[in-house]
Amino acid sequence: MPHSHPEMPAVRGTLTQNRVLADLTWLRVGGPADWLFQPADAYDLADFLAALDPSVAVFPMGVGSNLIVRDGGLRAVVVRLGRGFNGIEIDNGRVTAGAAALDSHVARKAADAGLDLTFLRTIPGAVGGAVRMNAGCYGQYVADVLEEIQVVTREGRMETLPAAVLDLQYRQSNLPEDTIILSATFRAPYGNPQALHDKMTDQIAKRDASQPTRDRSAGSTFRNPAGFSSTGRADDSQELKAWKVIDEAGMRGATRGGAQMSPMHSNFLINNGGATAADLEELGEEVRNRVFEHSKITLEWEIKRVGERLAEK
Repeated sequence: MPHSHPEMPAVRGTLTQNRVLADLTWLRVGGPADWLFQPADAYDLADFLAALDPSVAVFPMGVGSNLIVRDGGLRAVVVRLGRGFNGIEIDNGRVTAGAAALDSHVARKAADAGLDLTFLRTIPGAVGGAVRMNAGCYGQYVADVLEEIQVVTREGRMETLPAAVLDLQYRQSNLPEDTIILSATFRAPYGNPQALHDKMTDQIAKRDASQPTRDRSAGSTFRNPAGFSSTGRADDSQELKAWKVIDEAGMRGATRGGAQMSPMHSNFLINNGGATAADLEELGEEVRNRVFEHSKITLEWEIKRVGERLAEK
């Protein structure tokens, strides 16, 4: 039976008030959301959003792999899709994956079917976030293979959007912040299944040798400052890496509280234990300032930072 909460529409899923989000993010920091909604299915989500007061902010959250939730929390309804949204279907060269499907699982299932989405294998997170930020690796990007997505708008409308309308660029799209991705359909090139799996095994080995995958991080902290075309494809003739300018500014291994720029890879911000969201964000801002002082390059955050600082509450 649907159940209601004060000033909240009735739902069939789970609606939790004042839910601390720290344990839902890879960095394990962050205060409470006013509400956390885990819908039973797409119709539950659409009905909830249609009935929700338009003045209430909505924030879709994936697996929290690329996110700092500030210590004061979020004044919003956070929507987190669960197991009912992680299916993967393959048909005639197309892969349709639920927004909650892990990128790595999609890559492996596609390879089983002889379809090449191997670039997704080492990307942390789930399909919804990968689409929203046009995730990419090894010179390939979501924009290269995405056909369409299914979404629910803030007003509760279900829509299918072709990839062309998303204006996918380097680490970004024009999808409204409060539009929630339900699933994505990719058209993948064919390949030999064993060769694709071997390729992914090599990718994992190379990643683990160069990145702090055993530490508590959120992946790359800053976008590469140059060297990418407007389509999101790498341009090696102009390539400039964030880790290199961080190194040149002397910030590899820098610390603040429990936060550190990884000694292994200086574009990875890690929680060494006991870090607050403020520690992490302030260290990141210190890195940005030092890089600008040294090279006049302004680094842009790749990690999304949301919510209120404690002093703002």
